Amino acid sequence: MGMMQEFKEFAVKGNVVDLAVAVIVGAAFGKIVDSLVQDVIMPVVGKIFGGLDFSNYYIALNNQDPNLTLVEAKKLGAVLAYGNFITIALNFIILAFIIFQMVRLLNKLKRTEPPAPEEPAAVPEDIALLREIRDSLKK
Repeated sequence: MGMMQEFKEFAVKGNVVDLAVAVIVGAAFGKIVDSLVQDVIMPVVGKIFGGLDFSNYYIALNNQDPNLTLVEAKKLGAVLAYGNFITIALNFIILAFIIFQMVRLLNKLKRTEPPAPEEPAAVPEDIALLREIRDSLKK
């Protein structure tokens, strides 16, 4: 069997195709969560804490002016952009929570109640009669 044939068989296996679809859907879902965090959650958090914009929080490592924006400070040298890290960490926490809830829901759906025990089958009449005869002979 040629290498191309082997690759074709490998690529069309269910697991590989499922994984490819999952990666594409996951990437799109990640963008939705990014937008949720940056456009909805972080502005509310910023408003609560006095109009703060976490994306511009940094520590200058090359003695840059602390009043510069993050983009300007990066142009002048290295910075520790912890505000961006806070935003990305929040993205991760929200995404992990949503995935956890989805897995939890799927696990609930997979759980099935054990089947109720079936009633014993009715004993055929001839067997019941033979048992009666046996029991009466024992007496």
